[in-house]
Amino acid sequence: MFYFRLKSFLDFFVALFSLIVLSPLLIVVVFIVRWRLGSPVFFTQQRPGYRERPFQLLKFRTMTNIRDSSGALLPDVQRLTPFGRWLRDTSIDELPELLNILRGEMSFIGPRPLLMQYLDFYSPDQSRRHDVKPGFSGLAQINGRNALSWDEKFILDVWYVDHQSFWLDLRIFLITIWKVIRREGVSAPGEATTVPFTGSCVDSEPR
Repeated sequence: MFYFRLKSFLDFFVALFSLIVLSPLLIVVVFIVRWRLGSPVFFTQQRPGYRERPFQLLKFRTMTNIRDSSGALLPDVQRLTPFGRWLRDTSIDELPELLNILRGEMSFIGPRPLLMQYLDFYSPDQSRRHDVKPGFSGLAQINGRNALSWDEKFILDVWYVDHQSFWLDLRIFLITIWKVIRREGVSAPGEATTVPFTGSCVDSEPR
């Protein structure tokens, strides 16, 4: 309980500091996304947070709204532009999640928040990943990220819940920075986005 409170305190002030320091970059990205990809600038999606409470995850938009002749959106691979892929490769698209951290909905370190519709597929043990706040990065992200199978990812998530500590979080944080610099594990091979979870072991984690 002590570390939970300390972590929330650190998350708030580090997120606030990061937003201030990165504000020039964020402003530039807002204008470029608006110019290159259109409106809205931000992608929002409901995700399960601590104790499965829903919240609106924020990211920079990475896809266009190009549609076919019948008005249906084209496949993701056709809507993901080179600029959008660069945003993902550099993880700049994730920076708006600093606002989620500032609002107390997320932490810097924790299991990544998946989709609401996946909740019914989790085993009781896998559901324990929601016993902590979802994170900007987590143990799965530094051990393969989107190259991991679902089973491998959930094992790491639950292990983190049982072993979280300041030193483990610091290690994950530092390795995350190194992984981002090297652009490792951003997407599964051959995928523009990621493979949906259906309750069986599939290839990767959704963004």
